[in-house]
Amino acid sequence: MSTATTAGAREHARAQGGTVVECMPTVPADRLGDGLVWAETIPGGGYASKRLARGTTLRLTDLYGDACVSVLLFNADEPWERLNVADTVKVLWQAYVGEGHLLLSDQGRALASVTAGALDRSDTFCGTSTLRANVDRYGDGTPHGPTPAGRELFTLAAAKHGLTRRDLPPSISFFQGVRVDEDGRFRWLGSAGAGTSVELRAEMPLIVLLVNVPHPLDPRPEYTSSAVQLRAWKSQPAAPGDPLWTRSPEGERALLNTADYLTARGMA
Repeated sequence: MSTATTAGAREHARAQGGTVVECMPTVPADRLGDGLVWAETIPGGGYASKRLARGTTLRLTDLYGDACVSVLLFNADEPWERLNVADTVKVLWQAYVGEGHLLLSDQGRALASVTAGALDRSDTFCGTSTLRANVDRYGDGTPHGPTPAGRELFTLAAAKHGLTRRDLPPSISFFQGVRVDEDGRFRWLGSAGAGTSVELRAEMPLIVLLVNVPHPLDPRPEYTSSAVQLRAWKSQPAAPGDPLWTRSPEGERALLNTADYLTARGMA
């Protein structure tokens, strides 16, 4: 089919209707059933974003074992409040984030909680890749090039929500673990393996930005990044009686700060 004319281009575009490929969003998500509110598969070198209601659970699944998903979270109503990885680590006395961990904002509130996922395959240290590093390593790091950098993709995702590059703090990543050795050096652990999942629950309304690119410490010379599946559904946020509330005094305070903020806004 020729696309040399407007009519030909229109016919070609319409002929793609109903085409299904592995890496794409399902719109609306509830076509898949199970009460889904977000269903998408992000390719290696891709990104996604969504505004999620409080209480939504988001499951990320590494389909083939080479995903590395970096995550940024923002208060959907006041996006100047955002994920603070440093506070997430130091306030809760744990640098390795897994099930039962809270993801804190720069206001001491719990933006989200990790309801499933392994401690040994997350990274709060290295952030995502940059344009300069990818140019040096692969020859290109532009967002639409063959080896896009994570920060460049975050910039595109942020723009969909009225945010700019200056709004992007350090991110947390999942599926490719990092450990700090006794000599203070970072040690890349590699993949958690195909089929591994992590679940995040929104403790307040969130803007979620995700990029799926090779980890900065991945030693492989090729740009290696495989697809990750997203599934999100309505659930219940943490409340008194939830084990998260009594897991640690610091975590309880963060959840109380969140409850105080939401109550004052008529959202809890």
